[in-house]
Amino acid sequence: MFKDLFSLQGRVAVVTGGSRGIGRMIAAGFLAQGAARVYITARKAPACEATAKELTAEYGGECIALPIDISTMAGIEMLAAEIKKREPKLDILVNNAGAAWGAEFDEFPESGWDKVMNLNLKTPFFLAKALAAPLRAAASAERPAKVINIASIDGIFVNPFETYSYHASKAGLIHLTRRMAAKLIADHIVVSAIAPGPFASDMNTVARDHAEQVAQRVPAQRIGTDEDMAGAAIYLASRAGDYVVGATVTVDGGIAYARTGLEGMRERK
Repeated sequence: MFKDLFSLQGRVAVVTGGSRGIGRMIAAGFLAQGAARVYITARKAPACEATAKELTAEYGGECIALPIDISTMAGIEMLAAEIKKREPKLDILVNNAGAAWGAEFDEFPESGWDKVMNLNLKTPFFLAKALAAPLRAAASAERPAKVINIASIDGIFVNPFETYSYHASKAGLIHLTRRMAAKLIADHIVVSAIAPGPFASDMNTVARDHAEQVAQRVPAQRIGTDEDMAGAAIYLASRAGDYVVGATVTVDGGIAYARTGLEGMRERK
């Protein structure tokens, strides 16, 4: 009954923002579980191609670089056309590409708002829409296709940083995940999300460069590892996650849900 519960043998996936950080962790995890092909995107071609080459050499499947900027509708359509040209069916789409912007409230620019909201919230919706045909072609009641949106715990709780559009975009993505799930489950496409906490990446440079200090604020007393992120994504992408519809899995060592609201009161007395 439980044979191959977490296997991705033979599946085809797209991981946006897959050249580094969380995207790379997920792409590597999929390949390690038997994915046949994992397409990764990034704006910078050299980094994207280098990661694809490294992951292909390390695992049995093939990692393929598609260096396309998907922050615009033109880029989204270009990526979708490239995938459709190569693959009649798409088993898994991971919407991971994202951006952040920090500025004080009185100085926060419209450009910083639009850049973050477009890539973090608009792109996941329109890319899933553009790839709906190959996702539907792969989907069945016995083996649904998957869309996994990478949100953030910043969409669940308020961090100390003035990253207004990032907070809003990730909260919006969590709710968008529910709405997309409600629509697409009829086509046997399961939509879910992951809300990561601190993982070392070029976006989260604090966790990357000051892991020990960040770990002190995490109930689990460490930052996330590649295995933590890959494990959550593999779970949702595989047979194990077929019945997890519209949910957001929080992978944060307990920051959002395993601490009390009055934590730190004693220190302030």
